[in-house]
Amino acid sequence: MTKRGTAADASRALPQRAEEPPAPAPVVAVVGPTGSGKSELAVALALALDGEIINADAMQLYRGMDIGTAKMPPAERRGVPHHLLDILQVRDEANVADFQRLARDAIADIRRRDRVPVLVGGSGLYVRAALDVLEFPGIDADIRRRLEAELSEQGFGALLERLRAVDPVSAERIGDGRRVVRALEVHELTGRPFSSYMPQREYFQPAVQIGLAVDRPALHRRLEERVAGMVAAGLAAEVAALDREGLRQGKTASHALGYQQFLQVLDGESTVAQASGQTVVATRQFARRQITWFRADPRIHWFDWDRPDLLNAVLGCLAAVPELLT
Repeated sequence: MTKRGTAADASRALPQRAEEPPAPAPVVAVVGPTGSGKSELAVALALALDGEIINADAMQLYRGMDIGTAKMPPAERRGVPHHLLDILQVRDEANVADFQRLARDAIADIRRRDRVPVLVGGSGLYVRAALDVLEFPGIDADIRRRLEAELSEQGFGALLERLRAVDPVSAERIGDGRRVVRALEVHELTGRPFSSYMPQREYFQPAVQIGLAVDRPALHRRLEERVAGMVAAGLAAEVAALDREGLRQGKTASHALGYQQFLQVLDGESTVAQASGQTVVATRQFARRQITWFRADPRIHWFDWDRPDLLNAVLGCLAAVPELLT
């Protein structure tokens, strides 16, 4: 007589299903206008979630641009590792495609160590490059040099009209010569409008975005105080030191808020008071553009920047993502 096996015997005879690896922790992104307290919240979240921070502020990529970019000093980072700070010289040109590669490498490295990536910054396209499905067209140095020469000879208006004929969407969005040259370069190189490369709000990998909201009067006061604090901390001296390192030759760094204005002080074309006022106005305009950019993204969870229970409120929002709080 054949011996009947037990259920346990049968289960041992079947191939065992491999245990599925745990889902990777989503990227937590902290976004919002300049001066809203993103860096402080990011550090608090990194400590609460066992995370590490990835910088997504284009100007904080630059070594030595500390005061004018409100870069958090090491002593205030509370031991939290920070990535993609101080990786460029002021002569270097920041490149969002390079940033995308570096940011995604940093995200993968942090996850390999079973920690949570916390992305923080107000450079909207850099945030999208790290988080969203987004491809970047190539670069052609010869085309770019020719277009830059034409920009110098013909002026911004003439090149903008050329762009409007082939890419009206980009023409409506672009307000400076560097970007109009890039848009025309992409169209000439690929035959596609530059606007066709914009992201479609589809995450490249799991992510949660936390936005900090500031009412306009409070933000204006905060930015005035911030610029005054930068001047008192030695912004003029920082700009002078970076000028000796080639700040004017940097196509990106030389246009940073505060740095552009205080270069005019060095040239005797402006006073410290005038440069400070111009920096406040330019920073307000930049913050307004940031708010418009981030408010257009329906995936962002918004919190008032000054609520006393901000950290707990954000952690409560993140509690819906089990991978973050296990």
